Amino acid sequence: MTAMTTESAWDAVEGFKLPRGYRVEITDGKIIMTPQGMAQWKVILKAAPQIEAQLAGRGDILSDVMVDFPSTLYGYAPDLAVVAPGAEHNSRGRYEWHDLEAVLEVVAKSNQDNDFVKKLKLYAECGIPTYVVIDPAEAVCTVHRAPQRSGRYEDSEQVPFGEDLRLQLEGREIVIRTDGFPRDPS
Repeated sequence: MTAMTTESAWDAVEGFKLPRGYRVEITDGKIIMTPQGMAQWKVILKAAPQIEAQLAGRGDILSDVMVDFPSTLYGYAPDLAVVAPGAEHNSRGRYEWHDLEAVLEVVAKSNQDNDFVKKLKLYAECGIPTYVVIDPAEAVCTVHRAPQRSGRYEDSEQVPFGEDLRLQLEGREIVIRTDGFPRDPS
């Protein structure tokens, strides 16, 4: 497979009608489509309004929206992302990686390597301050902080479902109640 030569990984799917109900991402230059699971969808539905209410106009929230990363091999649309106050869309009408204060991904069993390894590495390299992996199968959120350009985070903390998940953003804190997050027994 040859590497894409476009400025954004998302250019590869420009003009295609993508199917509803599927998550589309680009990893290592490959277009990957996976169905969204019930637990994943419900976690997003429970977390998003909590984040939105606490942002109170100081930033924005995205869910499954294309973000431009500094590589034509990676195009991610995070499950949830907190956009910094004052961030503006680029010429393609999208936010870029440096606009994100936090990314929350709800892991699906079929996509664990992507969320726990590939995304963690890219998000750290890009300097995204907080990366949270929410795992309904294990009923735990893993919060990664202090990104290193080497592709790792210096600080990680596990927050079991039922405890409050705290996101330290620039000059403010978002608290997400996880007691209503569904567990995925599969």
